[in-house]
Amino acid sequence: MTANSNELQQLMDFAIALVREAGEITLQHFRRVSSQLKRDGTLVTAADFASERLLRSSIGRVFPDDGILGEEEGELEGKSGRRWIIDPIDGTFSFVHGVPLYGVLIGLEIDGEPVMGVVNLPAMSELVYAARGCGCFWNGERASTSSTQAIKEAVLLSTDFGVDPERDYIEGARRLQRLVAARRTWGDCYGHLLVATGRADIMLDSWVKVWDCAALLPIIEEAGGTFTDWAGRRTIHSTHALSTNGFLFEAVREIITSPMISGSP
Repeated sequence: MTANSNELQQLMDFAIALVREAGEITLQHFRRVSSQLKRDGTLVTAADFASERLLRSSIGRVFPDDGILGEEEGELEGKSGRRWIIDPIDGTFSFVHGVPLYGVLIGLEIDGEPVMGVVNLPAMSELVYAARGCGCFWNGERASTSSTQAIKEAVLLSTDFGVDPERDYIEGARRLQRLVAARRTWGDCYGHLLVATGRADIMLDSWVKVWDCAALLPIIEEAGGTFTDWAGRRTIHSTHALSTNGFLFEAVREIITSPMISGSP
């Protein structure tokens, strides 16, 4: 199935209202919540479950034929060709520690293609959203990536520079860190949104799942950037993710994927 820009705008308006509502639920728990470890070693809270329940029930009520995939409650298959991919709290570590750099994410696929993304950062009062062909917006204003064109002038972000990626990329990632102008750990979805809104140039994620990525790909691309894995493949189905402002993509990809050269910085 396909959707024109008017249909995508209507779907995005629905998603915007929904992430705002879910964001309010998270704020009720923020800085007063306990957590537990999941089997994969990541944190989860009552707020994650409450947020996802709201998202799933609202989508299921309005679009009963659509599929839904969520981080906490798995997948409900649909028959419409549309699949909503939701992350009730991205950046749960930040959330648990009272740091406002977390978001509620909704992505939409149509026939397997990511076409829309909406991210609410409720504790930051920031909302970033985009749909294919409709542009990217930050709190209602058009957003775009930076114009930085030299690696030596770039701001590089990562959720955690101490976590090494897959073996093939370790040396390249370390080399990139030495070559840029500045490195900051403003991570998770917030780091990618900083790239989309021109406040940073490169974001490296060494460990992601599809619900982390589904909303981000259309946001980054509609802002003028690139969203890929570390090998440069345009995908939301990888264990690592790379956002760039577009101008720096080829240089970043080459640095990350090239074998270590003797004598190189």
